[in-house]
Order: sequence, then structure tokens, then C-alpha cells
Amino acid sequence: MEFFFVTNRESETITLGNNIGKLLQSGDVVALVGDLGSGKTCLVRGICNGLNCVDDISSPTFTIINEYQGKYPVFHFDFYRIESDQEIFDLGYEEYFYDSGVCLVEWADRALAFLPRERIEVYLTGIFEPGKENSREIKLILKGEKIKHRPWSRLINQA
Repeated sequence: MEFFFVTNRESETITLGNNIGKLLQSGDVVALVGDLGSGKTCLVRGICNGLNCVDDISSPTFTIINEYQGKYPVFHFDFYRIESDQEIFDLGYEEYFYDSGVCLVEWADRALAFLPRERIEVYLTGIFEPGKENSREIKLILKGEKIKHRPWSRLINQA
């Protein structure tokens, strides 16, 4: 199942993320893929809002994992600096990806082989045209029966 959105302002991307966050459940993994500046961290901020996180949300580029408290424990990964599969093993990824928290994985394309089959993939593309500096195309792909049976159509009405 796929959904496609276009956001034209940072606030719209955050709102979409908030709405996604409200549909997430314990154990979910959200894989975010997109170039630098495509809005991954902005969407994560919104998702964390929807999960009632009160922490300051920032990209864990140098720490690789940030942990936040909300409706569920939230583990925010940034694999931008990951250079090998061994680094992912060394993180103890299984403890996170197969636990009861929610995992938000930026640069997930660098670790697709490690992600659970049941996941939400989010592809972000920045539209870099004059007057559209904050516009993004966002595609959600729902993988797995457990995930597909949630009321995702609400996102269309709220976007």
C-alpha cells in the first residue's frame, strides 16, 4: 500500500509527520530515505510530536542514535556516517529494531538488509525550484499486514 503527499512548507511536513506518529504502534520501524535537505529530520520532528515526545529533536548524525521518551520509547537513528555493515552490527541494532519502541531510521537505504520486513518506508524528495525551497514529495510505502491494517486513509484527509 502506498500514499503520496506534497508538502509546501516546513510546517506541513511537521503536520504530516505528526499524523503519521499518531498511527504508529509499539515495535514499528520507519525507514526514511532522501538526499541531504530533503526533510527527513523535519518529518521525524513531526512524528515525535505525534508520539508525544517532549525532547528536543535533532539529527543524531554524530551520535548515530538519539533516544526520546513519548507514548513509546523512540529510537532515532542517522546512518549517514555509517561506512560498513559491521558498524550496524556493533550498534546492537536487533535490540532496537525488534523491541517494543518505535525506530525512526534516517538514511535507511544504507541498512535495508537489517530492517524488519514489516516496516514503513518513507521516501522524501526535495523540490528545489525558485519559490519552492521547502516543498517536498513524500511517498509512504507500508510493508507488512500488521501495518497495512491501520486507518492510514486518515492521513489523506489530514494532509
